[in-house]
Amino acid sequence: MIKLAVLVSGGGTNLQAILDAVDCGALEAEVVVVLSNKPGALALDRAARHGVPTHVIDHRGFPSREAFDQAMVDVLRARGAEWVVLAGFMRIITPVFLDAFPSRVVNVHPALLPAFPGAHAQAQALAYGVRFTGCTVHLVDAGTDTGPIIAQAVVPVREDDTVESLTARILTEEHALLPAVLQWISEGRVVVRPGAGGARAEVRVLPVCYPGA
Repeated sequence: MIKLAVLVSGGGTNLQAILDAVDCGALEAEVVVVLSNKPGALALDRAARHGVPTHVIDHRGFPSREAFDQAMVDVLRARGAEWVVLAGFMRIITPVFLDAFPSRVVNVHPALLPAFPGAHAQAQALAYGVRFTGCTVHLVDAGTDTGPIIAQAVVPVREDDTVESLTARILTEEHALLPAVLQWISEGRVVVRPGAGGARAEVRVLPVCYPGA
């Protein structure tokens, strides 16, 4: 069982998917803390209803991103977090944070990376007229949505789609994919190989091994 910290900024529907998966036994993990940079975020209420400790660190009270990240690291380490999930966390994290949890920070992004990184990915997909988009769960590196991809789910784009309708369908896939990937991590099936000479790390998902197979 892995110990997760979940970073949030808003409503926390992906957090809810994680908590529900833990509660029903589909995810062998303990959420040791939910941390938000925004006081009053609905995600904090979701965590409290599940008895999960919460913490708020307002980024506006720090002179730099690095100082803010160090404050988060201190809280997460005190709670015993082993892996960190960015679930709608609307801040770019720095090497201060990444170095504290090397290859152990996971993000979910509403596009099929490397297409449409950054904000407003659903609007970008519609503007480009793509026929398929989706969501990606990946490890976080120093770039913007450039980290090694663990898994993806595909969502067709309909002719009558709006940003809102497409966002809702992608979000449904996020709610299934993110807990599944975290369970793979808990099972030790996600293997990270550091890149040689500063190259990007490689990720491999090992198949399930059945006794006697």
